[in-house]
Amino acid sequence: MSEQHELKNRVALVTGASSGIGRAVCLALAKKGARLAIVGRRLDSLTALKATIEELGGEAFPLAVDLRDESGIKSAFDAVSRKWNGVDILVNSAGLGRAAPLSSGKDEDFREMLEVNALALAIVTREAITSMQRRNVAGHIVHVSSMSAYRVQGDTGMYAATKHAVRAMTEGLRQELRQAGSPIRISSVSPANTDTEFMDRMLGKAKAKENRPEYRQLEPEDVADAVLYLLSTPSHVEINDILMRPTNQPD
Repeated sequence: MSEQHELKNRVALVTGASSGIGRAVCLALAKKGARLAIVGRRLDSLTALKATIEELGGEAFPLAVDLRDESGIKSAFDAVSRKWNGVDILVNSAGLGRAAPLSSGKDEDFREMLEVNALALAIVTREAITSMQRRNVAGHIVHVSSMSAYRVQGDTGMYAATKHAVRAMTEGLRQELRQAGSPIRISSVSPANTDTEFMDRMLGKAKAKENRPEYRQLEPEDVADAVLYLLSTPSHVEINDILMRPTNQPD
């Protein structure tokens, strides 16, 4: 069996760290000894996560960033470079959905999904690659995408469009890195229904409760386990996507 990639003391920047899958990824990486740059909008939640990571014996550096602000993204990477010299691992977990049908949705909802789910992901990824190349690091980038990168449900056309964009960017970057002879790897994980705050924020708590599936959903920790698997594979292995569904989800 090939030796697994070591995660201890590697610097991992995780977006969307405040809650849900991002938070679970941070805790899983902390248990493996990684140093965490935790990025989110809510400083109070990041501070609480930092305390939890430190209780596990890990290190965390909270960075409150609005991912729609390119200058804020660049400032965050500069701060990580000053503290830990740069980023070895990037997990793009930030993402959101809005109830915005293509035929009647609000401009702002369309724009927010495009800017956070696609544009910000591209900018964060570019900055991470710059950091890795500057130090000649064989880094690893993981996008937390969605099964909506492969199918479109109901009135979620714009949300699905952003996740199809993530899928395209993952493959596009894979080709760029291979053509450049870079050791940096790119992966994604595409979960279906996961028990997080996502639907509460998309539909509102009351409607989300009405639409909650009867079957057991994925847990954030299930997705975090998949991310750990991707990051722990040996350097000659590049897994480009993991598709995950709850066993009883029909679509």
